[in-house]
Amino acid sequence: MGNPRVLIDGKPGSKHLLLGNEAIARGLIEGGVSVATTYPGTPASEIVDSLAAVAEEAGIYVEYSTNEKVALEVAAGASLSGLRSSTSMKMVGLNVAADALMTLGYLGVRGGMVIITADDPNCYSSQNEQDNRYYALMANIPCLEPSNPQEAKDMLLDAYRISEELELPVLYRSVTRLSHSRRPVVFGEIARPRRAEFSRDYERFVMVPANARARHVALLEKMEAAKGISDSYPRNEELGDGELGIITSGNAFNYVMDAIEKIEADASVLKLGIVHPLPEGTILGFLGEHSPVLIIEELEPLLEMRIRALANENSIGTKILGKRELSLPRHGELSIKQVALAITRALGRDPGGLRFENPALSRLDLEIPARPPVLCPGCPHRASFYAIRASGIRDAVFITDIGCYALGSLPPLSVGDVLLCMGASAGLSAGVSKATGKPVVGIVGDSTFFHASIPALINAVYNRHRYIYVVLDNMTTAMTNFQPHPGSGLDSLGRPAKRILIEEVSKGCGVEFVKVIDPFDFESAVGALREALAFDGPSVLVFRRECAILKARKAEGRGPPLSIDRFKCTGCLLCINRFGCPAITLGEGGKPSIDAMLCNGCGFCALICPQGAIGGSADED
Repeated sequence: MGNPRVLIDGKPGSKHLLLGNEAIARGLIEGGVSVATTYPGTPASEIVDSLAAVAEEAGIYVEYSTNEKVALEVAAGASLSGLRSSTSMKMVGLNVAADALMTLGYLGVRGGMVIITADDPNCYSSQNEQDNRYYALMANIPCLEPSNPQEAKDMLLDAYRISEELELPVLYRSVTRLSHSRRPVVFGEIARPRRAEFSRDYERFVMVPANARARHVALLEKMEAAKGISDSYPRNEELGDGELGIITSGNAFNYVMDAIEKIEADASVLKLGIVHPLPEGTILGFLGEHSPVLIIEELEPLLEMRIRALANENSIGTKILGKRELSLPRHGELSIKQVALAITRALGRDPGGLRFENPALSRLDLEIPARPPVLCPGCPHRASFYAIRASGIRDAVFITDIGCYALGSLPPLSVGDVLLCMGASAGLSAGVSKATGKPVVGIVGDSTFFHASIPALINAVYNRHRYIYVVLDNMTTAMTNFQPHPGSGLDSLGRPAKRILIEEVSKGCGVEFVKVIDPFDFESAVGALREALAFDGPSVLVFRRECAILKARKAEGRGPPLSIDRFKCTGCLLCINRFGCPAITLGEGGKPSIDAMLCNGCGFCALICPQGAIGGSADED
């Protein structure tokens, strides 16, 4: 967004081009949210980033919490106190928050509470493709699913109304394609914030077993009442009047409508805005009027399974076609082509005549070079990984973690044998070390360390596990747009805050071998790794150097680009084959060359060049 102030300055009725996540942020503002929490994760990051830019003027408390469980709990506390709150996270973040989520429905809420989950079909920036609609079923809470940025804003107001009517949190599901698409969005009125007041209610809020049993029954009764809300929800829309029926929701609706237009199909589409509880009366009426009925959804066949069961329970013989019959996958994003082919087959047409390819775009596909993800030029993590490799720790197993440093697993650095989930490097390292007796180096970033590593680090000390834990501290949450964390020294609005030092936390966990090293001090970094290898117990090495991009954004900017003296260079290609900085490429005569547009002058390549051929500025090249 060029100017985030439009989120609070935009007048009702005005129209603005917004990213889906920005539309969600505006919806939270219009909904009167008072507390908005998050742990940043793509594709959800821009929601609270957008709010943070205007939070003080809007009177909203914004928090980048240490992890998603904490974020949910802070938002829940505000809601129990009568305020409208939200918490947003990527889909795997809800796994972290699930312990609190599964009981929160028992307590219920007072002020409206919306839990925004951004799923990532096709794993654009995630380690799995999980479908978080299932969490609504498990937690027994309503789930809404918008299909475009305008709905993403408008349906948040519905979510708050439903949340307060049922006194339940509402799960609000976006996906990458919605979160990161743009569309003109018409603004509405901004609600006034509430006044906070907490009233004690022991039987409702204290989940000892006797109370929990009663509250589970109360929750089930609320969800029965929610069925009536779902059936009358105006955003469950039927479009078209064909005999062929299609039931869909969320982002899949867009593919369905585009496919129908593409193949000129005569169909009737039931778009569901609430996917839990199902609007059973609406669906039964639709099944009775159309045959066959196609269920089209991304990822899991959640709607399909439940609609099939609903039809069976009510002895409706309508032919229902789902994932298997339509040859639609349970992985990745859908496409217009996939959906059009599925509808064509259901209509009994020959799909052979369909054409989806654009010759011009096909040529472009061949001409555009591949852009594999790489660590940025000047990234301190590359220096850290180079030191790890240069330390000569033989037969080591490298357990990496979630963050931009996961790219260190790629050649030529190749430091990363296992990656599971946030903070898992600490626990996995202990297990591999205990099982194999081999040297193990666990690798984690600073934000992830605070998010989920600390309990496993305490466990390593208590159970005397032996491994080296390298914390790559670039002093920000770099992967998701430089949000602050407890070790950054800034709060959620960028103001100075108490800085929690990773080395002090590690010592507090009982780790006896703790060292802080600048990874650009190459000899010290290698020496510390070798020293840690000899230590009998868990050791922590904090490789601390500011993120290169963050540093460049500050007053000091980029350093002058370096150059390679072609007379000194012997063409050993260590800078390319072992260090792999993207600013260094193979030039004329088989010798490396530095791209002055990419080089940020960090100088690490000059430190490791065996011939001393790198230095100076690009003008000398």
